[in-house]
This record gives sequence, structure tokens and C-alpha cells, in this order.
Amino acid sequence: LIFLSILCLFSFYMLIVNASRTNADLQGGFKALPQGHFLENLKNAWNDSSINIPRGMLNSFIIAAATAILSTYFSALTAYGLHAYNFKLKRLAFLFIMAVMVIPKQVSAAGFVQLCYKLKLTNSYLPLILPGIAAPVVFFYMIQYMKSVLPMEIVEAARIDGAGEFYTFNKIVLPIMKPALAVQAIFSFVASWNNYFIPALVLDSADKKTLPILIAQLRSADFLKFDMGKVYMMVAIAILPVIIVYLLLSKFIVRGVALGGVKG
Repeated sequence: LIFLSILCLFSFYMLIVNASRTNADLQGGFKALPQGHFLENLKNAWNDSSINIPRGMLNSFIIAAATAILSTYFSALTAYGLHAYNFKLKRLAFLFIMAVMVIPKQVSAAGFVQLCYKLKLTNSYLPLILPGIAAPVVFFYMIQYMKSVLPMEIVEAARIDGAGEFYTFNKIVLPIMKPALAVQAIFSFVASWNNYFIPALVLDSADKKTLPILIAQLRSADFLKFDMGKVYMMVAIAILPVIIVYLLLSKFIVRGVALGGVKG
């Protein structure tokens, strides 16, 4: 575990090291110790006239946070519907969601982008946020977790006491699901934050572009203007919010399961 931890953290360490080196220094090869150009690279990246890092971070955060919230809530709600109710097409509904899960995003990308142009949704956050409501992978994780920690006796007791279905879900089921919600919120946030493919297809306006697009735009600059130190700094800035979100939500991952369904 110590070896694997060092191996994982080494890449972050080298990112910080390379973010503190100049472009000429990076061309010279590997160095294990940080250099003295971290603030210089940060200033150059932040003040680059061709990219707007603050706006890109805000765009990415709005899209990623909204996607994480919608994805986890509605996936948990869908899982609760299939777990708590018995109806004729229950098995078919589950199989349909699983079938959607195995379809690559690239297969539907062309039709999705065409639909966005027809609905005039290009250069908008909506086509990047609303699809998060339908997240088969998150749903599958939620329903598996729900089967293991959610006793139906709690739901039935709430119904006997006169609680509505949404009240039962929001006040009883969701608190029990906190660890699962936290895990999937992190994964959904990171996936949306790092998403380049779809945003690059639907976002053309400079004030709507996300950080991955700006990083790619910086890397595709003219060779004479290409600055690897600035690129490494951009990547370091891009992963900082992801680390913060993980630190804020990680406490829910390791606690709560042992409390039991009734106590939760």
C-alpha cells in the first residue's frame, strides 16, 4: 500500500515540479526537485490573453457541480423506484438501462450535437448538464448499494405512518445513501470536469469554454509561442478543484456504512 500510494502521489509531485520549471528547462529533461519559476508560470498562465482561466474554471465548476448533483439525485431516485416497487415491466426497465450503459458516448455524439444545433442549445450549459440526469452507471451503483443497506421495513414503516413517497425518499432513504451519494458525486464531478469531447463540439464562444478546452487550445498554439511550463501550470490549476471536492466529500465514503440502516 505504501508503494502504491507513493506511485500515485509521484505523478502529482512531478506535476508540481514541472509547473515550477521554464519551457527551456523542461526541454532539458527530467529533474526531481522544484525550480523557482512556479509563480512566474502561474502569472503567465493566469494573464494569458488568449485564454481566460478564471472564466474557464467557473464554466467547468458550474457544469461539473450541476451534473454531479443531478446525476446522483435522479440516479438514486430511479434506483429507489426499481427497488421499492414491483410492476410488470420492472425487469425490462432494468435491462433497458443496462443496455444504454454499454453504448459508447462517441456513437451517439453526432446525433446529440445535431439535436443541439436544431434546438439552438449550442454555446449553452444545458446540453452538458441535463444529460447527467440519465446516468446508467451511477444508477447501477446506487441500486446495488441500495439493495445491500436499505431494508424495506423502514420504507413500509414510513408508509404506515402516512409519509409520502418523496418525503420518504428525501428524508429517510437519502441519509442512508450518503456514502454512495458521495462516491458517485466525486466520480460524476471529476468525469464532467475532465470532459473534453462533448464540450468541444457544442461550445464555440470563448466565454463558455471549459478548462479542458483551454488546455488543449494552449497546447495547440504555435511552436514559437508554445510554453510547456504554462501548460503544466494549467493542468495543476485544473486538478486543484477536483482535489478540494474529494477532500470535502471523502469523509462520507468511509463513514456511515457501519451505522446500520435503522440508525441511519
